[in-house]
Amino acid sequence: MVRIILGVVVGFIAWSILWLGSDQVLRSVSPGWYGAHAARFDTAEFNDPPFVANNSILILDLVRSVIISLMSGFLAVFVANEAKKTTLVLGVLLLAFGLYVQLSVWKYIPIWYHFLFLFLLIPMTIIGGKLKKIV
Repeated sequence: MVRIILGVVVGFIAWSILWLGSDQVLRSVSPGWYGAHAARFDTAEFNDPPFVANNSILILDLVRSVIISLMSGFLAVFVANEAKKTTLVLGVLLLAFGLYVQLSVWKYIPIWYHFLFLFLLIPMTIIGGKLKKIV
């Protein structure tokens, strides 16, 4: 049971670090496109001016979320040495936290993005855990 909890914690921390880290890398690598969009989003989030999300960036963020969820599920199972409970608990934890974040920025991003982002968290985490058996 301790290993499952540790696996979930490691998976959640890994997801968070990978998400924030990849966001910073994209902001640095593409300051005119991704970075400018992120800066406008940050301004809108804190100052409430109008904001229109770039669909290409939203799709990129969905792809990042899928990849990061797969990696986090894999890492959680690697640590816990158990797949079913570990990935399900991690996925639910990611969903709960993701729901909180998505609700806080609900008015700035199209509804399709919110639902896809949240819908993919649990299945991608579970699939990532199943990938551990293959490797």
